[in-house]
Amino acid sequence: MVAYVVEELQDVTLDIAGPEGRLAHYDLMSPFVWTEGSTYRLLVRVLPNPLEQNDPTGIIWAGDSTDGRCFRMRDAPAIVPGPHPDDAGGCEDPTVVHGEDGNYTIFYTGVDAKRSQGSLLVAQGPSLTDLREHRVLLKAPEGEGNIKEATVAQAPDGTFRLFYEYAKDNASRIGLATGLSLEGPWTVIDDPFTVRDDSWDNWHLSTGPIVQRDGQDPVMFYNGATADARWRIGWISFSPDFSRITGRGIEPILLPPPARSRDATDIAFAASCLVMPDAIWLYYSLEDKILRRARIACYG
Repeated sequence: MVAYVVEELQDVTLDIAGPEGRLAHYDLMSPFVWTEGSTYRLLVRVLPNPLEQNDPTGIIWAGDSTDGRCFRMRDAPAIVPGPHPDDAGGCEDPTVVHGEDGNYTIFYTGVDAKRSQGSLLVAQGPSLTDLREHRVLLKAPEGEGNIKEATVAQAPDGTFRLFYEYAKDNASRIGLATGLSLEGPWTVIDDPFTVRDDSWDNWHLSTGPIVQRDGQDPVMFYNGATADARWRIGWISFSPDFSRITGRGIEPILLPPPARSRDATDIAFAASCLVMPDAIWLYYSLEDKILRRARIACYG
């Protein structure tokens, strides 16, 4: 029996999000962290609090760190809304693939100008501040929900799996598509798993990061919630080709601490993972405004 255990929690901070910083009083979420050599890179969704009617639902900023905890942010955002209509209302939920050629492929959620629909978009370029191509990857019919929160993994045969969140019957679900490359074309197949009626994840599901290590089944640290949107983080494992489920945790591994204020959102939401020799570092957000990371050990 495999067990994933949280052994340490740490704050994640941005240098310009302090009391006197440029992003003071902004909410922070969807922290996607990866490494390039000894440097930690970050993309994060930033939005004002309170969110006014004409404010974007997100702007994606980039930052760098030497320790994975304290990030020095770039002078300008990496991805901003518009001018295309599919992300004129906001840019959210970044997921990064850093290619061997040095180019970046960034999957993100674009919110339309009416804030009525989210679509899965892709930006590409040679640097985080020089993303030259933006295109729609997956889009639901108008008025029929959102497609967002991409997670990308590669199967042993070299093909790719694209997990994403979509809306169905007033709930969030996890969808899956396959592709020969990151460029697609993508073919939507059956959902990889669904809710459990008698559990903490009985109503909503959303994608989380996937960890792939030699000799172990790939595991996703996914997000699940009840009908009243109390989001928690759990785990589920798959066969190497992602064709079947091989394990699923009974209880969540991360849940929010007692809220600091009565109006706080009751949510812990996983965004990315770093695999280190001795542990997994899971980056997540609390209350849709605070960044954290957890050191997770795998036993069994």
